Amino acid sequence: MGIGVSGWQLAGVVARLGQLGVVSGAGAHIVMSRVLQHGDEGSHYRRALAQFPDQGMAERVLASYFVAGGIDPATPFRGIRQFSVESCREVIEFTMCANFAQVWLAKEGHGNGIGVNFLEKVQLPFLFALYGALLAGVDYILIGAGVPNQVPAALQKLARHESASYLLHIPGDGANAGKVFVTFDPADFFPPGRPQLKVPKFFPIVASASLAQALMKSGDIDGFVIEGPTAGGHNAPPRGHSQLSSDGEPVYGPRDEVDFERLYKLERPFWLAGGYASPAGLQKAISLGAQGIQVGSIFALCEESRISKDLKQAIRRAGFRGEQRVFTDPRGSPTGFPFKVATLPGTLSEPDFYAARERVCDLRGLQELYRTADGSVGYRCPAEPVEQFVAKGGNPEATVGRKCLCNALLANLGLGQWRADGGVELPLVTLGDDLSFLRNLMTDESSAYTAEQALAYLLS
Repeated sequence: MGIGVSGWQLAGVVARLGQLGVVSGAGAHIVMSRVLQHGDEGSHYRRALAQFPDQGMAERVLASYFVAGGIDPATPFRGIRQFSVESCREVIEFTMCANFAQVWLAKEGHGNGIGVNFLEKVQLPFLFALYGALLAGVDYILIGAGVPNQVPAALQKLARHESASYLLHIPGDGANAGKVFVTFDPADFFPPGRPQLKVPKFFPIVASASLAQALMKSGDIDGFVIEGPTAGGHNAPPRGHSQLSSDGEPVYGPRDEVDFERLYKLERPFWLAGGYASPAGLQKAISLGAQGIQVGSIFALCEESRISKDLKQAIRRAGFRGEQRVFTDPRGSPTGFPFKVATLPGTLSEPDFYAARERVCDLRGLQELYRTADGSVGYRCPAEPVEQFVAKGGNPEATVGRKCLCNALLANLGLGQWRADGGVELPLVTLGDDLSFLRNLMTDESSAYTAEQALAYLLS
């Protein structure tokens, strides 16, 4: 759904209704920092941080970012230090606190399971974010956009409060290049002698049975989410030679279809995602052997999601009319993965607005690692200013069409950054291809629906 869209409010409602609610771990620290600067309406983050195991750490976070009454509406947000191979203590503490708070708030008031979703591509903060979620008793870990074969071992170590390391992917590294790890030792932040934490269930999000089969060798895998190319957010690229349609979208073919026979042999439960958000879709998934479905867009457009109301209303209205287009952008994401974009006036989906935006990369959530001339690790992003990217050894062709998803996805939540010229970052909404559910949940183009109504429809 994008950064913060599936927040604790939505995940908590879904869980209380007996299904698995999942919060977004991607960018959780930035979301919390900006909500705190807006005054933390309802005191929700402050209530969660009051339960954090280290109150000194929680108080440092609040002292740095909480603004009573909130900053002026057009005041730029204070930024957070960026991640690196050796991240500073401040950003590590903030990341642990933010992921703890999201999970704790989603679990508040009920005893049902809560999951957290991460992107494997975003490797630098992963161990800190994961440990924060473990501290809050997270029940499920879901990870896509990469090959999460290091996760089972990391979960086991962090649950025992042991030091864990994560091997970083550096494109172009040869066999002779030294391996680079992010290492996190809870003992550097918390006293010894604490009881072991619960090890959550682990569900990788994959696009093929072959990747699922390969991941089985990495440790304890409890199940899989099998996500097709019609799902929102990042999609796996087509297998084989890449081709584009006449509209400029990636073309998926027979090689991208799921081999269910291979999947059955893994003897693990699985859920299907991408185009299954209907009662018939749920029954089809079950008939194929799935335990159920993972749905995103139907919840992204419900009242409890964190997408700002004006954006949701515009998309629901167009979707109800059958006029909302979703474009699979092969170049938009800095990751290089295809990315689903809802075409919407006033957003970066419009070429003129994209061209007018000054390229700024100040969050660096999707930055890539590279080797500098002296062999050390550098950081760059294809969505940053072109001259900066090229100066770091990047190919200028890699910058064409790239969009700053970090800033745009935060703008979807009404948390866009104000710039020195008085402008604010514009949104870019991601959705799946299938919005047919809107006609079953809305009485007219101006109506809305809740997460409870969405679930009742799916289960009807």
